[in-house]
Amino acid sequence: MAKLHFFYSTMNAGKSTALLQSNHNYQESGLETMLFIPNEIAEKSGGKIISRIGLKANAIIVNKEYQFFDSLNATNYDQISCIFVDEAQFLSKEQVHSLSKIADELNIPVMCYGIRTDFKGNLFEGSSELLAIADNLNELKTICSECDKKATMVVRLDEKGDVILKGEKILIGGNEIYKTLCRKHFRKLTNLI
Repeated sequence: MAKLHFFYSTMNAGKSTALLQSNHNYQESGLETMLFIPNEIAEKSGGKIISRIGLKANAIIVNKEYQFFDSLNATNYDQISCIFVDEAQFLSKEQVHSLSKIADELNIPVMCYGIRTDFKGNLFEGSSELLAIADNLNELKTICSECDKKATMVVRLDEKGDVILKGEKILIGGNEIYKTLCRKHFRKLTNLI
């Protein structure tokens, strides 16, 4: 039976790189895959999954109304060997259920990659549901920007590099507005936990 996998971490842990490498391995073996990216990130990436080290691949852009199972079930899905979803934190609870149905009923492995928590330490909807129902949870590790401990949190920075605690849950950006931290330094810099 196929499984639903969730590869999670903070920013800068190589999630997109790992996704693209796994996709390459399937394609190198002559197997077909499908890649998806939520429209929140696709607007900035031009509809591509892009890693910080320069790897990239075209992806199907999905919005919150996209039904993974229904869309795939309406195609010749027998040729698909694996589904990959980048930035899975932006998925809705229903979309995660739809992906699990693909694994359960269509017997196609689904690999989701995403960030666990936002800049306030709160779970994203997609990540929360994946943590609850995925068959396999895989943490990709990176280092705190303040010490040598494992980073598990992220903070948002203003234009001066100061930590900010207010703002929209979703703000797409990289190292210019986010910094990865261990829980100890997250607590010290935010007083949120």
